[in-house]
Amino acid sequence: MNPRDRSLAVLVAVLWGANFIALDFGLGHFPPFFFAALRFAVLLPVLFFVPRPDVPWKWLLGYGFFFGAMQFAFLFVAMNIGMPTGLASLVQQASAPFTVALGALLLRERITSVQIVGILTAVLGMVVIGWNRAQSAALLPMLITVCGAFSWALGNLCARKANPPNPLHLTLWIAIVPPLPMFAMSAAFEGPTAGLRALTTVFDSTTGWYALAGLAYTSLLASVIGSGLWTTLMGRYPASRVAPFSLLVPVVGFTTAWLVLGEHPDPVELAAGAVVVTGVLLGSLNLKKRRVQEPVLERV
Repeated sequence: MNPRDRSLAVLVAVLWGANFIALDFGLGHFPPFFFAALRFAVLLPVLFFVPRPDVPWKWLLGYGFFFGAMQFAFLFVAMNIGMPTGLASLVQQASAPFTVALGALLLRERITSVQIVGILTAVLGMVVIGWNRAQSAALLPMLITVCGAFSWALGNLCARKANPPNPLHLTLWIAIVPPLPMFAMSAAFEGPTAGLRALTTVFDSTTGWYALAGLAYTSLLASVIGSGLWTTLMGRYPASRVAPFSLLVPVVGFTTAWLVLGEHPDPVELAAGAVVVTGVLLGSLNLKKRRVQEPVLERV
């Protein structure tokens, strides 16, 4: 990856890492399925001014279903039943090795030995952080979050296969997929009036105002800008080159959770975070042997 695209990938990691704080604010007021639907429903009016991306419907719907609907449904439910914010930002990044493995199996993408070392290094750092944090977390929320990570990986592959000429259009148009099934699940599992009641009382409390700020951040910055840049990079490079940068998200997530929510990472987590960063840098490299051309001598 060139330096500009590597910087964009890091920017996405920062936006997505801070997004977990926005989700925590949103889930403090809205039911999880309703909030997942609302995150994309607020983008629907924009589609009147944005042409549909020139991609096959199956990849658009697949990206919207796996990346938009299933990923956030699993993640929001897990956080709502007790998944710590910092730990959620870590476990969700299991999508990176999932994406690399699925890209190799389904898209026949080649993985270099250096990238394998980088991925394993980053996963090692994640395992250390997860082991350190799992002592205070229930098993069910972690398993549900892993399901969200696997859905994200499937969405990554759909985005790569779509390869839209304008990735931002694809990012916006997946908003047509999550609202209907998520609103239906909210009515079925959270009650037919729970979401509407939360929406009509959003201005009545401080938590409601925080939830609105969280909704604005997750819809505009995390979804439109972050996912738009991510889709661009996924279309420009193999999945194995881009996916490792998502492992930077928990480092940002831990930092923001510490600054905003008062979750204090211990030295083990900080050291493991440095290991994750090292692994991401190795995983993004594409080291190939270059053939040295002999100088051509002019014949006299």
